[in-house]
Amino acid sequence: MVSRDAICASIKDMFEEERNILEPAGALSLAGAEAYCKYYGLKGETVVAIASGANMNFDRLRIVTELADVGRKREAVLATFLPEEQGSFKKFAELVGRMNITEFKYRYDSNGKEALVLYSVGIYTDHELRAMVERMESSKLKTVNLTDNDLAKDHLRYFIGGRSEVKDELVYRFVFPERPGTLMKFLDALSPRWNISLFHYRAQGETGANVLVGIQVPPEDLNEFTSRADSLGYEYMSEMNNEIYNLLLRNPKV
Repeated sequence: MVSRDAICASIKDMFEEERNILEPAGALSLAGAEAYCKYYGLKGETVVAIASGANMNFDRLRIVTELADVGRKREAVLATFLPEEQGSFKKFAELVGRMNITEFKYRYDSNGKEALVLYSVGIYTDHELRAMVERMESSKLKTVNLTDNDLAKDHLRYFIGGRSEVKDELVYRFVFPERPGTLMKFLDALSPRWNISLFHYRAQGETGANVLVGIQVPPEDLNEFTSRADSLGYEYMSEMNNEIYNLLLRNPKV
């Protein structure tokens, strides 16, 4: 009668209100009670829900935190197809508008004309979400809402990207301040001057978020790129010698 997302949201509610952690079966009654009250329009009534257990595996908390905001409609998961051309990422960010991006995954595909971008937006109303999707569609950017798709949330969201043959690619880890306008400031400084070939961001609820960025910078532009990156005032460091980058993201032929 209630979704897994709603159960995860109830686990989060119980922790935030009482600092107790329930197991999914224990939170089921809370999610069910809320659904019951909404279905029958109950207000001003006393409703008792038996929280039957707290047998929570610590490792399971990761998936609970991923799904809790979806269950409370604080986060939506979407996919948009972008043309593989310079400036398309910046255009996409402008179309998102004031919606808060909480997660973003993109990897350049040297063999394709379109790239699949997977992202999440937080704290929205149904009207705001529909309006954003309509902006994407009107700009000929096909967009799919994956919020209710368990396969996408559990597995496919982690499969975006892979090895790719990208000429003149530099990979850096930036620390983005968690405040509005940070992404557009970054894009205004670097795009469409250089093509962004990789971008991975996930909001972490801290003062700064680690963002992995790939960008195609010819050797003769390196000084200009460094100057623009420094002017942002964001902490950043090169990951070009990181063995994981070379193993998982870089085509061995390059």
